[in-house]
Amino acid sequence: MMTLAPQPAPQHADEDAAMPPRADCIADSAGGLTFDLTGSARSGAAYLLLRRRGGDEEVSLPLTPAADGRLRATLPSSVELPEGRWDAYAQLADGEPQRLVPGINDLRALVDRVPDGDTGGRIAVRIPYATKHGNLTVRSWLRVPHAEAGELYVKEGELSVRGRLYGETLTPDAYAEVRARHAPETTLRADITADRTEFRFTVGYGALTEGVWDLWLCPAGDSGPRVRIARLLDDVADKKPIFTYPKVTLKTEQGDAVAGPYYTADNDLSVTVTAVS
Repeated sequence: MMTLAPQPAPQHADEDAAMPPRADCIADSAGGLTFDLTGSARSGAAYLLLRRRGGDEEVSLPLTPAADGRLRATLPSSVELPEGRWDAYAQLADGEPQRLVPGINDLRALVDRVPDGDTGGRIAVRIPYATKHGNLTVRSWLRVPHAEAGELYVKEGELSVRGRLYGETLTPDAYAEVRARHAPETTLRADITADRTEFRFTVGYGALTEGVWDLWLCPAGDSGPRVRIARLLDDVADKKPIFTYPKVTLKTEQGDAVAGPYYTADNDLSVTVTAVS
């Protein structure tokens, strides 16, 4: 979908000069981003800076003149952007970097995205979004292999998961793993049904104790990688408050509990089991 940011009210010249620079973003299906800064063209070298939150990593992209007096920067999919949240700044001429605010985010190319076969299984996802403070940030994921969660079916006492695997082969030994987050040695296995790159499995809630359980895929059984199951291939940067699913009531030895799936802050798929007080 295309996300439209609210349009600012008309400003006087002195007020406009004090406004932070605004960037429109266009995403492409390969994982690249184009940034267009409005009303920012001026003499001197200019850069768009992406700074990884919580670290000291920085990516500098040249801003070059484009149509209508804009400045444009491009982040190709071939430029590696490690997983995390990258805050966007504009450094114009010799001035100090200024935090960017979002304009129009055109994310239509990300809806129902299917990576092509030339990526070698390397899935790069970059989604620009507005922070709670109204600034522009890019959420980045970089995974190989990757297990993309698809449809979830909540039934009485169980959860059925469908998904697709990228960058690895599903073998006859493949299985899904349900792992207790705060006790990683506690794991449960679920048999999968595989059809080439697609898989499906069922998690029985009755076998889970209270807490958070993370879902993984082991495409080669015990001898291969463990792949976190996540939903990344769309235009939603933060699925936790948007993708909600029904919860079911369970009868356990400790009493009643409710269980249900959810997406974490990193868009990974988990199940939570909570006691009913």
